Amino acid sequence: MPNELPLLANGPVIRRDAARNREALLQAAAELVGACGVRDLTTEAVAARAGVGKGTVFRRFGSREGLMAALLNHREEEWQASVISGPPPLGPGAPPMERLVAFGASRLRHHREQAALIEAAGSTWGENYAVLGFVSLHVRTLLSQLSVQGDLGYLSTALVAPLAVPVLRQQIDAGGMSEERVIAGWNDLVARVVAQPSPTRSS
Repeated sequence: MPNELPLLANGPVIRRDAARNREALLQAAAELVGACGVRDLTTEAVAARAGVGKGTVFRRFGSREGLMAALLNHREEEWQASVISGPPPLGPGAPPMERLVAFGASRLRHHREQAALIEAAGSTWGENYAVLGFVSLHVRTLLSQLSVQGDLGYLSTALVAPLAVPVLRQQIDAGGMSEERVIAGWNDLVARVVAQPSPTRSS
């Protein structure tokens, strides 16, 4: 993967004690999300589980939304690491078409898993341009390796767009489409852009 990918991990350095508190709060938030879900998560519960005062939550993250955004950021870093150095086909080592198909399924499932957190983070997360930059550049790189012609910047953005949470909510939650059908549709779209035979479509 090219070194110029805009990784989320490239953030400012913070003091050791502040870093410990931040890690403890993120771990506590992750555990509570797993236990009670995003909707019922409170800053008081996170602070108590982390063994710090409630004020520490606001000093570190500014708000409940900021805490949710930081947790999202942490999970996004893990997902990006799987693209950069994880096992194939999502990670390096597989042919570019296989990596592109694996990217679509993985990104869709990642967004489905994180949808409640994304919505809870609200404008604090918003249109995270570092995230969009990473995924778009990754897709653009794979399209280039596949010798796709045309405006690769636009095509990569167009392929990433259907994997956004609002689109998936409309298709799956409101529209009743299965996850498998959406993935198959995305694979078909990719095949048409790349001008290769479409993977087997499922209903």
